[in-house]
Amino acid sequence: MTPAGCTPTADRLPRRVADFGTLVEALDYAATGRRGFNFHDARGTLVRAYSYAELQGDARANAYRFAGLGLAKGDRVAMIAETGAEFAACFFGAVYAGLWPVPLPLPTSFGGRDAYVEQLVVMLTSCDPQLFLYPPELADYCTDAAARLSVAARDWTTLPDLAATPVDLPEASPDEIGYLQYSSGSTRFPHGVAVTHRALLDNLHAHGVGLEVKDSDRCISWLPWYHDMGLVGCMLSPMALQISADYLKTEDFARRPLAWLDMISRNPGTSVSYSPTFGYDICSRRMSSVTKASDRFDFKRWRIAGNGADMIRPDVMQAFVDSFADAGFEASAFCPSYGLAEATLAVSLMPPGEGIRLELVEESELSGVGTPAQERPRRYRAIVNCGKPVKGMEIEIRDADGTVFTDRSIGKVWVRGTSVMVGYYRDAEATDACMVADPDGGSPWLDTGDMGYMSNGYIFIVGRAKDMIIINGKNHWPQDIEWAVEQLPGMKSGDIAAFAITGPSGEETPAVLVHCRVSDADERVRLKDDIKERVKAVTGLTPLVELVPPRTLPRTSSGKLARSKARNLYLSGEIVPFDVAA
Repeated sequence: MTPAGCTPTADRLPRRVADFGTLVEALDYAATGRRGFNFHDARGTLVRAYSYAELQGDARANAYRFAGLGLAKGDRVAMIAETGAEFAACFFGAVYAGLWPVPLPLPTSFGGRDAYVEQLVVMLTSCDPQLFLYPPELADYCTDAAARLSVAARDWTTLPDLAATPVDLPEASPDEIGYLQYSSGSTRFPHGVAVTHRALLDNLHAHGVGLEVKDSDRCISWLPWYHDMGLVGCMLSPMALQISADYLKTEDFARRPLAWLDMISRNPGTSVSYSPTFGYDICSRRMSSVTKASDRFDFKRWRIAGNGADMIRPDVMQAFVDSFADAGFEASAFCPSYGLAEATLAVSLMPPGEGIRLELVEESELSGVGTPAQERPRRYRAIVNCGKPVKGMEIEIRDADGTVFTDRSIGKVWVRGTSVMVGYYRDAEATDACMVADPDGGSPWLDTGDMGYMSNGYIFIVGRAKDMIIINGKNHWPQDIEWAVEQLPGMKSGDIAAFAITGPSGEETPAVLVHCRVSDADERVRLKDDIKERVKAVTGLTPLVELVPPRTLPRTSSGKLARSKARNLYLSGEIVPFDVAA
């Protein structure tokens, strides 16, 4: 039985697994059923049930309003991607009108007002929209950004004041651009990924096939709609697969993460829910104050607990299992995946029921130095299996010269398939840097910039090539350094950023920025010494350690550590370390 007031889980509408030509066709079909989106407050209480039929009506009305404003096919409409009915109606309204919606991020806790306005200016400059829509509570930020570029801007609550006079709406074709998706920008300036209707629907179809979607499935999500996993995986996918979805705003999850788990517990159907590793970490940490998970939660029907968007931490996943096993959570529900905005979303998925599978890789294989030295003990890192390529996707591992590697050889991850992007919007140079023509005349390959290896048809992701710290010809993964420091008392995920800098004599050296919550000078000195010893034990190198105030390290729009941005802010003096002697 569906929770009171929500759109139903079950429906008599025959299931179609995203086998549509365009996003318009997908919503038109979903609207003939009774399912839809459901928006909840910070405590998980239903605020609004929004059927796909209601969404279709509002979207068409907005399409007529956009036409009345003089917007023409192919124009861009930037919009703040706040989780709610208003954004959904604006997004699909733009699609119905033949426009390109461009979801933009909400403010983050880092940087304050000026940093957010500057971020909006950069993205608006990139996508060059003819209209910028925003929620009323962000009017101050958004009107400022729009005014700097003379972009027409409007509070989206004023759209109903405009006449929705019916006009002939343009027909969409599968190979036309459906929307622009900004990549999260973890390691570079964010680019607008141009996604066609065909690429999107092919990826959504592959997503549904890979998850073996069932009539009893219901999606529960707190992921932001400006990130590809939130927008594509948890908004567009449920609609195209005719699944009802329940949403908790991202900021509400941050304040009350266990509300997400409450919503999963209340779902009488089978739950499909995704989170990056840090989301599972937050929840298991919060459970330390709860005596018994089974007193509050029931996870026997949690069918797919997806993992993606950042490096998957096996220790965190095990901690989640330990915290919630007595509430019926099965480790086999975990569904590791790999994807990126440049491939629309999904590149690989673990087949349902297989859970998290690990392989131990010796440090020398990761660092590229060959056989480990006999005088030191071998050290291994657990690498998580991220599943098999989804339908329509190919994966190859290549060296720097493009030579294809055999199984279990670590190199760059290259992918191609029907849902790989056509390119970055108005950025041919960046497109050419990662898209490579196939010499045999097939579809082009995308150099993802990630490192990994294949093993028996499964992909294992090791790290990101541009993040790698290379010192004296040896590769060091910043994640390994960060994870090692996290094991110290009082440290947690997101507290540490590791990267390479050039030392006084011109040599490369690892730098480690660490959030510090202690004020005593002697304690700070001891903390720095402990961090240096821990990093030296992992890398053999003595790092530069800087203690910085909490909440200083920047994150991307998807919540991941922005490692390269942290490095740039540190080198420019914008991140100011504590003086340990103060």
